[in-house]
Amino acid sequence: MDVQDFFPIWAQLTPSQQRKLSESAICRYIPKGTVLAGSSTECTGLLLVRSGQLRAFILSDEGREITLYRLFERDICLFSASCMLRSMQFEIMIAAEKDTKLFIIPADVYQSVAQQSAPAANFTTEIIAGRFSEVMWLMEQIMWKSFDRRLARFLLDESALEGTAVLHLTHETIANHLGTAREVVTRMLRYFQSEGLVRLSRGAVEITNAQKLNELAS
Repeated sequence: MDVQDFFPIWAQLTPSQQRKLSESAICRYIPKGTVLAGSSTECTGLLLVRSGQLRAFILSDEGREITLYRLFERDICLFSASCMLRSMQFEIMIAAEKDTKLFIIPADVYQSVAQQSAPAANFTTEIIAGRFSEVMWLMEQIMWKSFDRRLARFLLDESALEGTAVLHLTHETIANHLGTAREVVTRMLRYFQSEGLVRLSRGAVEITNAQKLNELAS
């Protein structure tokens, strides 16, 4: 997979702009658990995910996390280049959920291309709009959906993502994704288990009745 595979507007860039992006791209391997970006003063650069999985989340002053969105193969992370987004007043953390291979394009390089190229500028705006749309969807879930429905939807989405009904997730990990306390997750999972929706074991949650879980999530 090459840098050009990430940009649907590649053919609309000049040969000079194409070379600038290709030659500046740094190939990196990121082990699971590594935090790539986590401060408004950092400017890691544009992340192009070749394989693996990244997680974007925010961290409260009390240390509570909530997942904003995930990034998968062929996704682009722009918020890791925070110096390009000077109006952004909140810090987004980026961490590897799985072993990940990616390209990093320095922020100043991409910014110079976006300033010279209208298609690149428009593409950048589309990326930002798409991510903020995901964040707004998340805010709607938090504000208007009860926690049992949110947890049910999370378990189903994780099952679809991993291709298995047995999810190797701790209660703490689930709490971090959903922006709540571990104790809240534990109580709700125990209720799900009493209703025959899941089976709990150490470090794992097995979905035993996906249909009922889906009815609850809907």
